[in-house]
Amino acid sequence: MTQPPKPESRADKVGLWRYVRLFRRDILSAQPDKLYRAWMAEFRTLFFRSYMVNDTAVIRAVLKDRPKAFPKSDRVGSGLRPLLGNSVFLTNGETWERQRRIIDPAFEGGRLRETFPSICHAAQGAAARLGAKAGQEIDMEPETSHAAADVIFRTLFSIPIDHAVAQQVFEAFQSYQRSQPILNLAAFIPVPSWVPRGYRRATHRSAREIRRLIHQLTAERQGEIDKGTAPQDLATKIMTTRDPLTGARFDVDEMVDQVAIFFLAGHETSASALAWALYLLALFPDWQEAVAEEARGADLADFSQMSKLKITRDVFRETLRLYPPVPMMVRETTAPEFFRDRDVAPGAQVVISQWHLHRQTRLWNHPDEFDPTRWETENGQTCARAAYLPFSAGPRVCPGAGFAMIEGVMMLAHILRDLKVELGSGPPPVPVAHLTVRSRDGIRLNIVRR
Repeated sequence: MTQPPKPESRADKVGLWRYVRLFRRDILSAQPDKLYRAWMAEFRTLFFRSYMVNDTAVIRAVLKDRPKAFPKSDRVGSGLRPLLGNSVFLTNGETWERQRRIIDPAFEGGRLRETFPSICHAAQGAAARLGAKAGQEIDMEPETSHAAADVIFRTLFSIPIDHAVAQQVFEAFQSYQRSQPILNLAAFIPVPSWVPRGYRRATHRSAREIRRLIHQLTAERQGEIDKGTAPQDLATKIMTTRDPLTGARFDVDEMVDQVAIFFLAGHETSASALAWALYLLALFPDWQEAVAEEARGADLADFSQMSKLKITRDVFRETLRLYPPVPMMVRETTAPEFFRDRDVAPGAQVVISQWHLHRQTRLWNHPDEFDPTRWETENGQTCARAAYLPFSAGPRVCPGAGFAMIEGVMMLAHILRDLKVELGSGPPPVPVAHLTVRSRDGIRLNIVRR
């Protein structure tokens, strides 16, 4: 049976510096094959202890039962600070709680209906751009990056991707991705905050440019809010929401941090998922035809008809299982713990790898297969509750999870209603992960009109 591609695993035992070299090349292939079946694995160095866990009881304790005891580790997050500053993605404790109290109302259920037209317009634009390339073989990843960025700018600032500032942010972000920002000294060696992290010059340069442009957009929006002329989009909603405990709102500088993570989380992750979804549907054309037929039978401009796109939603869910855009989460112990009959000291890294958890051979039936019907089975439903974390879980679950699901489903429906994607030339794409799970050499697909 045809199986979607996954990267080769490294040897079971390697030294620290060999691991560092492998990690710099790709986070996924730097891990041993045993992690697809192990409940927990320990990685020891002179500088830290790391525990990768697939045990759902331990994961529940870390993410849901006692999340305050396991704050986000700064070991990897430090590499994102030049861009994200003090955003909700990196903070912990009272700062994070305050930020979430202000941000969460913008993504509540009723708001999804309000942002739906903007998502539809972006999906229509993506379908039109791909339609103009019918008869060609293209790399799909730049196309999905463009489409996801369009969604973010339309829903956040009510501007399309072809707006001059939006295009500049998009181009700067492309440079930021290529600089591999999470690969820095602090990811491997604990160093004081004043020690240089070894960021590439390109990382600092592109991060500064992105933040300058976002500051421009945010300051303009604050002026519109002050004059009462601001559109009622996500940026306005967040910037006018007061913390129910303190009454404070985000100032412009704080909002820049949050917009940066919305762009990272909402653009880069959606682009990754959409590209892999289209590849999987080219690999499995029967499922592609089912998605296309479903799209033709629904009014895609009507939010209430989202429920008709069940097959498309299950296809997108299965894509997020096989290719979770964020492959790993890192938490840190703050007190002595006892995991699976093993003492874990304070300061240890607890790694929850969605990539390995979603393919855990002792949890999922046929974990390496593409099977959207699994979500109707007892095994699929059980795993969905305990071992499916594309958006994390617990208090730190992604506030835009519902938004992302609507975006993914609408993009697939609009694109495949009138177009077909077929496998391109060359070998299958090889998944690699730095910021998100992408293909090492792109995803080549042929665009064909139906």
